[in-house]
Amino acid sequence: MLKNLLHLFVACALGSSAVHAEAAKQWTPEQAKAWHEKSGWFVGCNFIPSTAINQLEMWQADTFDTATIDRELGLAESLGFTSVRVFLHDLLWQQDSKGFSKRIDTFLGLAEKHHIGVLFVLFDSCWYPKPKLGKQPEPLPHRHNSGWVQSPGIDALMDESQIPRLHEYVTGVVKQFANDRRIHGWDVWNEPDNNDGGKSKRPGLEPDQKIKSQYVEKLLPQVFAWAREGNPTQPLTSGIWLGDWSDPNKMYLIQRIQLEQSDVISFHCYGKPDHLAKLIGQLRRYNRPMLCTEFMARPEGSTFDPNLGVLKKEDVGAYCWGFVSGKSQTIYPWDSWEKDYNGEPPLWFHDIFRTDGTPYRQPEVDYIRSVTKKK
Repeated sequence: MLKNLLHLFVACALGSSAVHAEAAKQWTPEQAKAWHEKSGWFVGCNFIPSTAINQLEMWQADTFDTATIDRELGLAESLGFTSVRVFLHDLLWQQDSKGFSKRIDTFLGLAEKHHIGVLFVLFDSCWYPKPKLGKQPEPLPHRHNSGWVQSPGIDALMDESQIPRLHEYVTGVVKQFANDRRIHGWDVWNEPDNNDGGKSKRPGLEPDQKIKSQYVEKLLPQVFAWAREGNPTQPLTSGIWLGDWSDPNKMYLIQRIQLEQSDVISFHCYGKPDHLAKLIGQLRRYNRPMLCTEFMARPEGSTFDPNLGVLKKEDVGAYCWGFVSGKSQTIYPWDSWEKDYNGEPPLWFHDIFRTDGTPYRQPEVDYIRSVTKKK
């Protein structure tokens, strides 16, 4: 009954996109397993070059830093990483779709050079809700992800007149790369039920979370449908990240949409190994391949040793958050928005390498290589 109600909600939410959605359907569990058997185990990181504060600075023409991207993807290759999760942004497509597409192709070429595939993220509900093109702000000192931006921004999310533009972005970028073997998949919306983690210092920029979620609930099924209009040969997913996953009846509507619409299941876990194992067990009931698209926060007990080993043993794709310490400043913890830090924290929250490419912890790097079998 619950599944039937969800399907009814999705059909209503799709509106005019429902007809187009029939062009490509959700993969069956058997199709998803066949893809996984061919692709193998993915291991990597959430990647942004150390010289970029957010998605816009990473991709805009005047700050697209291919030298740093090439060098840092080389570091990823040195660890045995086979995949990176990378965030796109709708404003970049609106600004210059052809130029953006060329830069995406350039990035894919650099990743392929290092034997790495890419999981692209289309939308993201985290951090600053008022993104703007152009020169991006400098990092706030010692503050975690001080310049990361949402996509779509809150103004676009709540404006129905923006839907055609967002539709064009999703379908356009997926269709452009629908048959590109360098792409491992499409993460259609990162943490859609999240919000601005810096709202304590910049209140009033987005509405109450319940109101925001109502807009996401309507748009999320459409985004899946738009992506399928592009007829991708790669799987679609959207990762759940909080709440009780033991029973579908205990999940939020957004989470149920994510799980019911995804070709492969993805999730986030910044908990200890026993918690990670429990979540994996709860998601096995969907009978689909799984990706843990965010993990590794040292003070939270989510560490490479042993969590990366757990993920490999369970055959769950593994993407840590953070890679090279840089302008995103994710060596600092989430609570850096509440507490003042005056220098490098005693224990890095995320990231593996310093900006000069030396490891934060050599034994940690050695462990990663032992799991990936990279000598």
